Amino acid sequence: MVNGKIALVTGATSGIGLAIAQRLAAEGADIVMHGRSADPLAMRDLCRGLSAREGITCAYIAADLSIPEEADRLAREAATALGPIDILVNNAGMQHVAPLEAFPPEKWDQIISLNLSAAFHLTRVVFAGMKARQWGRIINIASAHSLVASPYKSAYVASKHGLLGLTKVAALEGAEAGVTVNAICPGYVLTPLVQKQIPDTAKARGITEAQVVRDVLLAAQPTKKFATVEEVAALTAFLCTPGAQSITGAALPVDGGWTAH
Repeated sequence: MVNGKIALVTGATSGIGLAIAQRLAAEGADIVMHGRSADPLAMRDLCRGLSAREGITCAYIAADLSIPEEADRLAREAATALGPIDILVNNAGMQHVAPLEAFPPEKWDQIISLNLSAAFHLTRVVFAGMKARQWGRIINIASAHSLVASPYKSAYVASKHGLLGLTKVAALEGAEAGVTVNAICPGYVLTPLVQKQIPDTAKARGITEAQVVRDVLLAAQPTKKFATVEEVAALTAFLCTPGAQSITGAALPVDGGWTAH
């Protein structure tokens, strides 16, 4: 489906990002995997294994996307390594859970920079080339928190609402040039990011970690199950196919019915 296309996936060292990189590679795309602080030797071996298994080219580039200049560097080094970017998956993100009055300002700035501003900077760099080639796919891994809010997550919710707004603007600007831009909005997926939230949320709410899973995380999802990274990766791959060429500017929940409330 995406043979010969070049995909840049941010936050690709684990969880949703890694699953997306693996799925796009299985579909025939060459992959640039991004991470911030992963072991470069381990990532090199991961890329080599992915290349050998899927018959594609894979590169790993480290960057701190909370710094605008690093986002610009990542996009340009990715293009230098493999060629112009056809598929951009903005997945890198972070979370912090705290009451609003106690929320550290530095955490707010860091979360907005990584979850929202980095997606803008990467999109800005690759967008002109996609439009010139009359084909491009930008998939922003947003969140159910792009559509609804939860307490104690002011920066995360604000960043994900902003990411959905950026998605819609870019979709309108790319529509006539064959560039689609969509936001996938997962509910709770059992990734390292979510696992890290559990003790933080337990502390913030004064409850046990088991209660966090049962009464906070999965309380919102009518299926009472975590979504899987494979489900998010499958939707990402579909959005890159001809069958999805008329889907743009959409917020696509993968949330077990959470936002149906």
